Parts: sequence; structure tokens; C-alpha cells
Amino acid sequence: MDKRRVFGNRGEDLAASFFILQGYEVVERNWNCRLGEIDLILEKDGKLHFVEIKTRRSLEFGYPEEAITPTKLKHLARAIEMYLRSKGIEGADFQVHALAILMQPDQPPNFRFIEGIL
Repeated sequence: MDKRRVFGNRGEDLAASFFILQGYEVVERNWNCRLGEIDLILEKDGKLHFVEIKTRRSLEFGYPEEAITPTKLKHLARAIEMYLRSKGIEGADFQVHALAILMQPDQPPNFRFIEGIL
């Protein structure tokens, strides 16, 4: 596995822990279809939450959330639609969020939760 994937997996592990501590239940991680990927699917109080996770080591290329482009949002929306259809829960109440994680050396991870990105 390449270093970028290992780093991305570490960010996803941190994200899952972040949400579990806030009372969310992890339903699925890295759900894929031909239209895109959903990093994290959560449930809390009967509502689904789809989360895009972006992790960076530094701010050299900007904040992690700046990597969530309109194209990425379009693919995410299509993947969510496909997920809901595949589970037979079209029309379900859900929210879409982002979690930006900055993991700078010798510092604790910094989390930025951005609600309602779609």
C-alpha cells in the first residue's frame, strides 16, 4: 500500500473515532460504486449522515476542505443517490458533511467539522 493511502486510512480511522465519540454509529466506510465513493456513512437518531473526509499533513496546499471541489460534490451526490437506491431507502432523511483533518508533525490532529455541504 502506498504512503498516501496509508495516510488517508489513518485520517479515516481518526474520523470514525471522532464521530463515534459524538454518538454516531458507523454504518459503512469507503462505500464504492461506479459513480464515486462515500468515505463514511453514519447513523445518529435515525438519520443517515454521509461524510467526505479530507486529511492533510500541512497547509502548504491549503486547508484540507479546499480539496472538496464542485466536481467532487457532484460525484458524491451521485454516489449517495446510488447508495440509497441500492439499500432501498430512496427518499430517506439524510445530511452530507465534511470533516477536514490537519495532522501536522508533533501536534495533535486538528478537526474541522463542516455540516451541510450538499
